Amino acid sequence: MFAAQGVAVAAVSTTVPAVESHLRLSSLAMTALTIALTLAAGAGSFAGLAAVRRSGPVAVMRAAVLTAAAALLSVAWAPGRLTASAAYVLLGLALGAIDVSVNTRAATLERHYGRSILSSFYAAWSAAGVAAALLTAGVSRLGWPVQYVLTAHAALVALLALTVRPHGLVSPHGEGPAPAQEVLGRRVWARLVPFGVVLLVAYVVDSTVSAWSTAYLHQTLAASLAAAPLAYAAYQAGTVTGRASADRMVRRIGPVAVVRAATLLAAAALAGLAAAPSWPYAVVAAGCAGLGTAALIPLCVASAGRLRPGAPETVLARLNVFNYVGVLVGAGASGGLGATGHFRIAYAVPAALALTLLTTARFFRPASAGVDATVSELNSRPLRGRTP
Repeated sequence: MFAAQGVAVAAVSTTVPAVESHLRLSSLAMTALTIALTLAAGAGSFAGLAAVRRSGPVAVMRAAVLTAAAALLSVAWAPGRLTASAAYVLLGLALGAIDVSVNTRAATLERHYGRSILSSFYAAWSAAGVAAALLTAGVSRLGWPVQYVLTAHAALVALLALTVRPHGLVSPHGEGPAPAQEVLGRRVWARLVPFGVVLLVAYVVDSTVSAWSTAYLHQTLAASLAAAPLAYAAYQAGTVTGRASADRMVRRIGPVAVVRAATLLAAAALAGLAAAPSWPYAVVAAGCAGLGTAALIPLCVASAGRLRPGAPETVLARLNVFNYVGVLVGAGASGGLGATGHFRIAYAVPAALALTLLTTARFFRPASAGVDATVSELNSRPLRGRTP
């Protein structure tokens, strides 16, 4: 399901110039569509929370991913701008529901295994994003219209959704509805804010690179429509590499050191992206930015999910507010700057913003009591045999 979501997001991000051309939209109008999608995703997150409580995360994630596939088809074959706008909103609702359901399920599994594994799920998300970006580039190089590009993405998303099967690795409540709704106290909210700030900045960076790197390469650095998606592919390739090794690094040097190193690398890479003299340099910088931001999002989700083990879906739905604010600010601001010919500034500002995360790294230090202590203890021991 993480892979299916990665394909859906990449399908939107890597077809921005082609959709603009197909629907005869201005850059500002396309920015407005991106903002509408993000707002819909925020609403979809809370709708997904209610659905998870009623039907369980597995049923919700399957339905939401199939809805995302249908929305991509609707965008592809929309007869006009109004229909395409409605399809973008539907896609946003589906992506929000996917977010809360897959993260709830992943957080439950990480607690079950008793060691850091959530970054590996996000590695699947990023790997699928790479594949989807390369698919966009390949099909565009063949001269196929954007309708066929998005149809191919929709088919891949639907195929991944159909492979989902429930399993019994966790308690029965992991598959079905939550047994009760746990109320979050003020102390939990206070502990959630630092992770929310990191998530907000991480998604400002992520959305700035993901949503507009294709347009940046095409409009500012004169890359062709076939070459323009390569920055997105490089960014996701960097996140695959970073996330594939993040769990191991967390167990070896601790989450605080990982967050600090990731922050410094992301800031340097974004500065390089802003100053890139040509599109090949921008592709390399985008890859380094992905490597830097790779661990931040899954570490935030894992840390927040442990604040209330009895109600991870509630905590994560609230955490998603920071997620979508970050996407809204990143995609909206960079799109607005790009529309006025200032894409370089759109990458320089997040570079400075990323450095502020150095002050929040200490909050990722595992707690000395409760569930976090149990997880920390288990993190230091290898998993042997079948999990009970």
